[in-house]
Amino acid sequence: MPADLRRFILTSIPSVPYLEAVLLLRAAPTHDWAAADVARRLYLPESRAAELLQQLGSAGVAASASADACRYHPATDELREMIDRLAAQYAADLVGVSDLIHSGVDKKARQFADAFRWRKDA
Repeated sequence: MPADLRRFILTSIPSVPYLEAVLLLRAAPTHDWAAADVARRLYLPESRAAELLQQLGSAGVAASASADACRYHPATDELREMIDRLAAQYAADLVGVSDLIHSGVDKKARQFADAFRWRKDA
C-alpha cells in the first residue's frame, strides 16, 4: 500500500462503518442519502448513520442535498482521487485496509499524522 494512502487511512478514516458509508455514497453520487437509507444499507442504527453523514459532511466528503439528506461530493479533486484510490485498495485488500483502520500498532502514527488531516476548509 502506498505511504500516502496509508497516511490518509490513518488520519481520515476513523472506522470501517465510516469507510463503508464513504463507499456507499461514492457508488451512487447522484442519490440523495438520508440517514434511514444509509442505516438500512449498512445495517446500522439510524442514529449512527446520521452521525456518519454528519462526519462525511464535516470532512468534505459529502454535501447537503436537502434538509435531511446528502450526496457524495468531495470538496477537492485531491480528496476525490484519494477516495478513488482507497476504494480500489479496499476492493483488492479488504482485510489489510480493515486491519489498518483497527490497528493499535499504528496509533502513534495516527497521532502524528493528525497534523496533516484532510479538512474541508484546507
